[in-house]
Amino acid sequence: MKRLSIEIKWALIFVIAGLIWIFLEKLVGLHSVYIDKHPYYTNLFAIIAVVIYTIALLDKRKNYYGGKMTYKQGFVSGLWITLFVTILTPLSQWINHEIITPQYFENAIEYSVKSELMTQEEAEGYFNMKNYIIQSLIFAPIVGFVTSGIIAFFTKNTNVAEPPTDKYANP
Repeated sequence: MKRLSIEIKWALIFVIAGLIWIFLEKLVGLHSVYIDKHPYYTNLFAIIAVVIYTIALLDKRKNYYGGKMTYKQGFVSGLWITLFVTILTPLSQWINHEIITPQYFENAIEYSVKSELMTQEEAEGYFNMKNYIIQSLIFAPIVGFVTSGIIAFFTKNTNVAEPPTDKYANP
């Protein structure tokens, strides 16, 4: 597990950042009075996600690979982070909807029905713990795969200057 300790650390950081983001959404009213704006602002977390993945892969490159990391090594590291985040997803959804913002589903259902976006039955079928866990178990690996691929491209570094081997290069 030492080989994956950096990935585990960053997966935990990612999940904690997500929970803090949810708490902030609740604090500013995106789960209640401004729930109509929630779909737009919640997607801003993607910026934080990219930053976390970037820092994670730079950490792996520096502290595990000694400053050199191929695309494949970075991509695989990102996939491990994605796996650990996905494993933690049901727990983070539970914390989100049972502890941080237990009224979210009720508010989302009410808003969707009042705004005639869904029927009561459709809203209840969509806004519930089981559906959100299923969605996040699908969404996390897909987005993590894509993010890992993109970030690995930008964090790879195989052209680190080697010290000169020619005795005449540095007299």
